[in-house]
Amino acid sequence: MTAHPTDTPSPAPAADDHKLVAERRDKLAAIRAQGPAFPNDFKPSHHAADLQHRYAETDNAELEPQQISVALAGRMMLKRVMGKASFATLQDGSLGKTHGRIQLFISKELVGQAVYEAFKRWDLGDIVAASGALFKTKTGELSLRVSQLRLLTKSLRPLPDKFHGLADQEQKYRQRYVDLITDDAARSRFVARSKVLSAIRSFMVEHAFLEVETPMLHPIPGGANAKPFSTHHNALDQQMFLRIAPELYLKRLIVGGFERVFEINRSFRNEGISVRHNPEFTMMEFYAAYWNYHDLMDFTETVLRHAARIATGSAQLSYAGRPVALDQPFARLSVRQSLLRYAGLSEPQADDAVVLRERILAAGQPVPAHWTLAELQFGLFEAVVEAQLWDPTYIVDYPVEVSPLARASDANPQVTERFELFITGREYANGFSELNDAEDQAARFRAQAANKEAGDEEAMYYDADFIRALEYGMPPTGGCGIGIDRLTMLLTDSPSIRDVILFPALRHEA
Repeated sequence: MTAHPTDTPSPAPAADDHKLVAERRDKLAAIRAQGPAFPNDFKPSHHAADLQHRYAETDNAELEPQQISVALAGRMMLKRVMGKASFATLQDGSLGKTHGRIQLFISKELVGQAVYEAFKRWDLGDIVAASGALFKTKTGELSLRVSQLRLLTKSLRPLPDKFHGLADQEQKYRQRYVDLITDDAARSRFVARSKVLSAIRSFMVEHAFLEVETPMLHPIPGGANAKPFSTHHNALDQQMFLRIAPELYLKRLIVGGFERVFEINRSFRNEGISVRHNPEFTMMEFYAAYWNYHDLMDFTETVLRHAARIATGSAQLSYAGRPVALDQPFARLSVRQSLLRYAGLSEPQADDAVVLRERILAAGQPVPAHWTLAELQFGLFEAVVEAQLWDPTYIVDYPVEVSPLARASDANPQVTERFELFITGREYANGFSELNDAEDQAARFRAQAANKEAGDEEAMYYDADFIRALEYGMPPTGGCGIGIDRLTMLLTDSPSIRDVILFPALRHEA
């Protein structure tokens, strides 16, 4: 008595979609002629995944005599029409190992001839309501013996092949609503993403961080080296920018006396699109007074481990077929040390500008003539080393020239107390001991402004109000940003950032 997927023919090929839509519109017209076509008075009493979990170990001899009455609603995904009795599979929005599915047993005897004949005309994708009693088939499949059946929403477009879902990857991104209906893996990824966000948010609150919201529209873009999106505010008659980072506003709150703050929200950068980049993306940034970059690295490890365990059940992961251990202490290397270990440089070569320049050019990357030794070391790191950092690794001691907001090291003023976290060859977090010297910060802003005048579109603007805030005094502070999209990619073993963003940015359809 169990329906099998092979019992239902696949939907018609895409070339016949117009014909199928026309046929469904005709069916909808007939339904409208009989009364309200989209009723809104049905309330489900249960969800499929909860029932599957609750009665997984109950056999039919115990289950059926109880006459457990339930009311369910969802999308009809499979249908097997026979003589006086038929089967259908209902999928609702509940989450579990069965992804919210349950089998319906529909007999003419129980629902009546009129309803049964109407059911036979319904299509896959229609949203239906079913009430009845639970039982298990001879093969042990939990099912609903339907006594009442209604059509709630007529689907006008046929679903893609139920076994393969949307075959075209771009269509999965453009029509995420169809992707979620037909692909269990897609549903699971976004459930995991939600768990990541919830886990991080609760973890931060438990550690005395205050969640805040800062502006998305900035009069001056700041907080990162990136090209912003710009717009015009009519009432204020001034140019505005979508934020590239919340950093400067969060640090204003540290000045104001909030000692621990965090924000999980979108940032926007008018840059390229790739498997790692989307023009709008989600970050968590957090700041703690009286922390330095060592404290931040320790804490970031615990945040990521916690998120992994909540979202996946383990801090031992697999990505692209290779293990990733978040449960082990993360390695820590300076930019220079990474060149010795991963770029094959000797101690003298690591400090030789000519050698560094030649190696960067050999890797196919440009080398601006004005780069200092520290910038050349960082350039070779980006060109050669970054992609090799599979296991969790903090790269520390970044040059001052590429870290305009980070505090310089007291031991070596040429580098900053900054780190970036790399896993699977990608950056996942960026943090540093914050620069709280207003005069030093003003000088660095002026240098950035000069770079912008010289044509660097990603250089920062001079933010006079932020300097004014620092002049009131900001305590020693550590701050870090964690990329939520990339973290979700890691935890769900997803190859592209578009796989973990519900509606990624795409070019207009032709």
